[in-house]
Amino acid sequence: MNEILTQEKSIYIQIREMIENDILRDILLEEERVPSTNELAKVYAINPATAAKGINLLVDEGILYKKRGIGMFVASGAKAQITARRRELFYNDYLKSLLEEAARLGITKKELIEMIASSCEEGVAAV
Repeated sequence: MNEILTQEKSIYIQIREMIENDILRDILLEEERVPSTNELAKVYAINPATAAKGINLLVDEGILYKKRGIGMFVASGAKAQITARRRELFYNDYLKSLLEEAARLGITKKELIEMIASSCEEGVAAV
């Protein structure tokens, strides 16, 4: 968790996303302890309640769980759960609007596939 907080989103959302990203990148493994709210507050110079709000979002979703007196841990299956949710968000937030804009511009399915393939070959996308 060496990311920098920005003004673009609420801090607690950024904390949530940082933890999720660390889980997806295998920096935080399932059944491994995550930094405490106090540790996060110290590293990012934020209020511990703000850090707790981000962590609690993940607890509510079953991504993290609490071991009484020890701390918060990554739940079993958390990585798969995050991946599934983010894939759905990717489809809804990016792909649907891309396809709608392509249709407005008269871009065919074949042309769109060629554009994507070309971008991958140019190194634009690491797919």
